[in-house]
Amino acid sequence: MTKKDKRKIVQMILHQNLEKQDKEDIIDLLADTSIAVDVDKEEERNLTFAEKAADKISEIAGSWTFIFISILFLISWVIINTIILKNDFDPYPFILLNLLLSCISALQAPIIMMSQNRASKKDSLRNQNDYKIDLKSELLLEDLHHKVEILINNQNRLLNILDKVITDDDSNEY
Repeated sequence: MTKKDKRKIVQMILHQNLEKQDKEDIIDLLADTSIAVDVDKEEERNLTFAEKAADKISEIAGSWTFIFISILFLISWVIINTIILKNDFDPYPFILLNLLLSCISALQAPIIMMSQNRASKKDSLRNQNDYKIDLKSELLLEDLHHKVEILINNQNRLLNILDKVITDDDSNEY
């Protein structure tokens, strides 16, 4: 890929639906500031109590510990209501247990969805951050490539001048 091709690609990136001020903002952003952001730390600083609670509940509800405790609870409920209390509290088919499990599921599902939505937003922020970093890296590499080409051209010119001087000195000696 030639230098012109690379420059065209960079210009296409900068010309994507951007107004003049947006281009200037991007150039300033890329040239003057560090754009790497720790999305997890930024997100953690802005969490509300409800979001922290949703994350913690999702963490617990999505674990093997929760599954084992739920199984133990269900087995205990069945044993207590069939053997120990002999159908006094919640007789078979365990209508109260079904109601309790339905309520837990009805509350647990939206809480888990809230946590997943937050994780999705965090992923989106990560993607935007990665794009900015990639763009800055690409532009800086292009600039470095251009500077290296200038250095190589200057070096070749100097070598040509030196070669010419040496050739002229050799021809003057004879």
